[in-house]
Parts: sequence; C-alpha cells; structure tokens
Amino acid sequence: MSVLAKICGLSSEEAIAAALLGGAAYLGFVFYPKSPRAVGAERAARLAAAIPKGVCRVGLFVDAADEAIGAILDEAPLDLLQLHGGESPERVEDLKRRFGLPVMKAVRIAGEDDVAAAERFEGVADLLLFDAKAPRGALPGGNGLLFDWRLLAGHSWRRPWMLSGGLNAELLPEAVRVSGASLVDVSSGVESAPGKKDPSKIRAFLEAARAL
Repeated sequence: MSVLAKICGLSSEEAIAAALLGGAAYLGFVFYPKSPRAVGAERAARLAAAIPKGVCRVGLFVDAADEAIGAILDEAPLDLLQLHGGESPERVEDLKRRFGLPVMKAVRIAGEDDVAAAERFEGVADLLLFDAKAPRGALPGGNGLLFDWRLLAGHSWRRPWMLSGGLNAELLPEAVRVSGASLVDVSSGVESAPGKKDPSKIRAFLEAARAL
C-alpha cells in the first residue's frame, strides 16, 4: 500500500525543508490563533513560497469567518482548506463556492456514532480527516490523542480520507494496518515541544510512511 503523508502545523523553514525532502504530499499551516502552531498570513506566504507545485498547501481553520479566511488567502497561496471546527455540511458547501478551493472536513471520532455522523459530509467535502475527539476545553486538534482505529476498519467511503490523531513514526505501521488508511496526518507526533517541529522526527515519520 502506498501511504501519503501530511505534516501539519508547520512554522519554520527547517521543518518545511525536512517535510519536502522526506516526500510529504501535504503541508499544513494552522490559522487558529489559540493554537501554539498558529502562523500569520505573511509568515505562511513566505513559507509557502518554498513549496513546489505538486505538494498540496493546506490551511487549517476552526469555525473561521469568511473575512478571516479571505484575508489569509489574499496573502498566502493555499490549495486546500481544512475545516477543523464544528462546521456544518452547509458551511462546507458555502466555503467551497465562495473561495473556489477544495475542502477537507475534520471529523472528531470517539465512537461508532461519530463515524456514522461523518457520512453527512461525503456529499460536500472533497476529503475527510478523522481525528480523536478532544476533551472539553482542549484544542480541537494537535493534542496527541488516539482513537480506536478499528472504528474505521472496513468502512467504505465515497471520498478520500485521512487518518490523524496521536500518530508518530512508531505507531504509524499499526495505525495503517488496522484502519486501512492510505492518507495520514501528523502534527504533535513530530514535535519536540508544542508548536516546535523536530526535523529528525519529520524525517522518521515520512520514512515510516514510505516503508508501508
């Protein structure tokens, strides 16, 4: 199985270089001010300038207003919007139409009901991302939390989907084996501290993905 990887929460040239050298297919920038991984539009634009065509530049937003998203897009070239909040299917559809970009909708998973609820996004989102449901008061993502990958095993989706939530180089082979994922996402699992990406961990994660 060929497994493609997304490195999320990038904020330094060194991390970008490690991700590109390792063959990451998606590079993610966080535009959620409360996150330790948040970057501004100007910084993201400078970092994105080093990303060649063929590598997807992803912007992560959490229940963001149109004006906030538009202000980012005016400066930073993005290829994909990642919605990581409580956005409805109608909101996904509206943002696709308004900004003319594909949308990946994150769905927080704790049990079977959450998996079933994800189906309502299949008709509007271009991709789905399954992340662990965070406890009340925690950040919506990047918490290093796992969920039961067996919840996804054998499920047939009409859209491409990405596995996230607490992954790292050591856990990746088992996560892919159990869930059947062919797209994976990592953030805290390649950090030395919250928001500080470790190039050596990025390289190790991408090596693990290539080996699958």
